[in-house]
Amino acid sequence: MVSGKNVAVVALALAACAPAAAQGLQARPCPTEIGTGIACFTVKDENGAYVLAAKPEKWNGSLIVHTYGGPRMRQPDATMVDEDLVRFIETVREGYGWVATSRRRGGFGVTQGAEDADNARKTFIAAFGRPKYTIAHGQSWGGNIGAILIEKFNKPDASGKRPYDGAMLTSGVLAGGTRGYDMRLDVRAAFQAVCDVHPAPSERPYALGIGLPAGSAVTRQQVTRWFNDCTGADKKSEERSDAQKRNLADIAGASRIPPGALLGHIQWATFVFQDLSEFITGGRSAFGNVNVRYRGTSDDEAFNRKVARIAADPEAVRTLSADSDPTGRIDIPVITMHQVRDTTVFVEQQHEYRRVVEAAGQGQYLFQTFVDDNQHSKTSPPHYPAILRALQGWIESGKRPTIEAVVSFCEEAKGTYHGECRFMPNFAPGPWYERVNPR
Repeated sequence: MVSGKNVAVVALALAACAPAAAQGLQARPCPTEIGTGIACFTVKDENGAYVLAAKPEKWNGSLIVHTYGGPRMRQPDATMVDEDLVRFIETVREGYGWVATSRRRGGFGVTQGAEDADNARKTFIAAFGRPKYTIAHGQSWGGNIGAILIEKFNKPDASGKRPYDGAMLTSGVLAGGTRGYDMRLDVRAAFQAVCDVHPAPSERPYALGIGLPAGSAVTRQQVTRWFNDCTGADKKSEERSDAQKRNLADIAGASRIPPGALLGHIQWATFVFQDLSEFITGGRSAFGNVNVRYRGTSDDEAFNRKVARIAADPEAVRTLSADSDPTGRIDIPVITMHQVRDTTVFVEQQHEYRRVVEAAGQGQYLFQTFVDDNQHSKTSPPHYPAILRALQGWIESGKRPTIEAVVSFCEEAKGTYHGECRFMPNFAPGPWYERVNPR
């Protein structure tokens, strides 16, 4: 393992060969986990976002603009995206420059996140010059940002050159904000209908679609405790009471979310919804379940009588849609990759994205791949160089890749990056509203 001091020396040496410091970026130690041969740089931009750039010694002249998932709710700081550089280091090892932003604010805001990402791209260019090719990489909720980035921030310049030449969107929230969180309102409503603790009977009522009222003192730890007390989810099955078993099964059945993933979705439906309501929709709920018929509980009739009904505010829906819903109007090659058993972001989001892209008449620019895995944050490492190589070839040649070529690239990458290849050439995700409760 390389020490932070040695990495700093490497970074400073490479900085001497480029005008980075003069243009704003300053050399800094890379995360120690990534080893040698890569220099890192940072700067705080004019909006208060922290930019992290990485440049390999053998740079191929092209750039990846990374957008991370979440959204992360903490205050951005200078180390906000270190974990993303470590997680996706294969892309830099392939020879690409890499840049990401902490964003100016934690929490929701897709278009603002895209603007911050594009500012990070400009920061990299100011230091190292215009890349030969620039590729957007969005992961998870960052996939939503990546999709908006290439729609809203990719107009050609006077020479006809676009800022972004291609995009790879991995495990992406590609159904957009107004559709992609349906199951989270469902799980929040189901949790309340079954457990009646969030909010407690003594609390002032509020629409569950806003997550929490502004200024609420509720913490993640409290939500976790309420959920575990009601469902016994933190215990072995045989240690749960009959009531806890029934409660856990009813929440999972009504929301269509597997039991092991329920708490995470409830937390997001609490704190991300609160942030979204406060900063995007003006305190109004963009989510509704008025016409949802819940099934899969121990007593569907009783559940549907009891469950809270929330009406989506039309203006809130319009505002959220303008911020985060992809239009499908893409003009560059886009490759997506999704793990088919992902319980954080359902693979059916890919069906919705394809529907929107094809409705916009741009289906020729979209190539989707699927992986036999249940992970969300990252699948086996060789998959990422594989789709990157396929995308690079598509950009350079104009020829759409084949899944056979992607699989071949993955097998080649296994020689450098440890892991298995699990692409599923014949997989096709079902419609979004067959996976989640229809609206």
